[in-house]
Amino acid sequence: MVNNKSLDPYKQIIAALLSDVQTLHRSVFTPRSLRLTTQKVMRRIDREGLSFLTKTLPRLGKAFDKALLGEVTFDSTGWALCATPGSKLPKFLGELFELIFSHDAMVLQTPCVLSIKHIRQILFVYYKLELPNLPEDEAKVISLFEKTEADLVSYNDTFNNIVDTISCGGSISLQVQPVEARVIIYKARARLKKLFAGFNPLDIRPRHGPGSVSSRERLWEKYRFKRINPRINRTYPFDAYFCASYGHICDSYKNFEFLEEADLPAKVILVPKDSRGPRLISCEPLEFQWIQQGLGSAIVRRVESHPLTRYNIHFTDQCPNQCGALLGSSHGRYATLDLKEASDRVTIGLVRLLFPEPLLGALLDSRSQSTTLPCGKVLKLNKFAPMGSALCFPILALTIWAILTACEDDAEARKSILVYGDDVVVETAKAAHATKWLEAFGLLVNRDKSCSSGFFRESCGIDAYKGINVTPVRIRTTWASRPSPDVYTSYIAYANSLYKQSFFETYDKIVAMLLYTYGEIPEDDGYITCPSLIEVPELNQPKRRRVNTRLQKRELLCWDVAVRPLSKEIDGWLMLLRFFSEADHTPFLKKGLSTSRRSVSVLAEMPIPFSVRSYTRRNTSLLVKRWR
Repeated sequence: MVNNKSLDPYKQIIAALLSDVQTLHRSVFTPRSLRLTTQKVMRRIDREGLSFLTKTLPRLGKAFDKALLGEVTFDSTGWALCATPGSKLPKFLGELFELIFSHDAMVLQTPCVLSIKHIRQILFVYYKLELPNLPEDEAKVISLFEKTEADLVSYNDTFNNIVDTISCGGSISLQVQPVEARVIIYKARARLKKLFAGFNPLDIRPRHGPGSVSSRERLWEKYRFKRINPRINRTYPFDAYFCASYGHICDSYKNFEFLEEADLPAKVILVPKDSRGPRLISCEPLEFQWIQQGLGSAIVRRVESHPLTRYNIHFTDQCPNQCGALLGSSHGRYATLDLKEASDRVTIGLVRLLFPEPLLGALLDSRSQSTTLPCGKVLKLNKFAPMGSALCFPILALTIWAILTACEDDAEARKSILVYGDDVVVETAKAAHATKWLEAFGLLVNRDKSCSSGFFRESCGIDAYKGINVTPVRIRTTWASRPSPDVYTSYIAYANSLYKQSFFETYDKIVAMLLYTYGEIPEDDGYITCPSLIEVPELNQPKRRRVNTRLQKRELLCWDVAVRPLSKEIDGWLMLLRFFSEADHTPFLKKGLSTSRRSVSVLAEMPIPFSVRSYTRRNTSLLVKRWR
């Protein structure tokens, strides 16, 4: 039996959720049922710990979602929950399940959508709780990464052979069967060639990303390049893309004599994801991150502005895919597909096969060819780029779009294709065809998360049933009894979201937990600019108030999140390089022409001040009391 007071906050929240569900369904879910259900849940948590909330209930939730598609019956047997006598439905929340399924566990003609929403809230509330990584989970993720690499070898060899044949002017008729596959390859290549016609991969603004790098440079060291990568230098010469200007080259030429020529591997790290285990990220070497960020941004701008793709591929706006999921759940016309291990299954051979020059040369020269595993083993990459590369997301989306549009002859159906990373929306009638050809090119469709039947759809964080949003509020941040900026902001957001969905008792419970730990919390009045709750008792609102005559507004002294700035003085040319790459609205000045009239006018019109000496470490935010 688990006897841990740290579980009390999670017990209180799940009990409050059950109480809210009883209030919202009082006609069928009686106070007696609530009492028995709550007691059962508390006993299971005491016996199993958080795993009951993070694993057992979500497994039942996945079976529930699959049954809503109408492809299988909802059978609670095997989920460690007792079934109702004479029925396959579980006793747990059985009163609500009976409003959705018949006794033979088939979806009713007109199921209660509100019950679907509230059941999913209970089952998935802790599904993505960010827990510490277990050694066995880490080993499993790394093993899967290596297995995927091995699986890609055959695909890579096939695609590379086709590319070599095309390069020599030969025919691929004998190598590619059936004929439809050849047609898809030709069409996909033609579409990407049309998309990138006139695109100059050298016209980029390099920059550093927010993450760490495999070569371990700290924030203020990132602009002092110590290596020249021969592959990168072939396309992006060091003097033109790693220096601020010709003056920088002249003044620092003695330092450049000590530059090392090296092609370093990337480095695998594991970061917390959720209760299912860690996420694998491959940190890129410093010089690769610099170029990848610039080239990736240029590709994104091209795709989001080109008539061929601007309505079908999105990188910054999830709304089109979310609307597609809502519409698909309403009338069933659209299906949502989710790709498994998507970033790890785009092979380098497939990229060589589909993408045109000169972009292809730039892509190949700016990717890491290997990565170092935590055990120290260097693994050669058959994939184009793992998660962590700035090129991973755009190339994945473009590959999916090119294959799907190439295998679809109907122009209207092509217009319906929406791609956001590994989330895809297609017409339901074309879903099986799309799945077939995506997997023919080495990608893998996650059938457990893909929805092409019934009225349930999910895409880009939206879960929908019959046109109604049934997405649960998922608590990701673990509770801490001591003040923490992450806990403070996260639980205020959870409470407000639950309030908007009429879970008022759960809202009150989270607010009580917050007030006990943090004292006074402001109420949102539409003008306050710090984390605030929708409703706070007058007694618990900040007492210290003032009128700011300069801003002509009322202010409260309350908790806010701040960061501790870090000031570092670096070489003047390096600060100028940082300014060119990061300052808002300032294009990168190619080939070091920092003294041109155009550059001077742009700098003079800079609307936002930018400090090249100021840095902020990640995960170093803190709570402070200040006037807001």
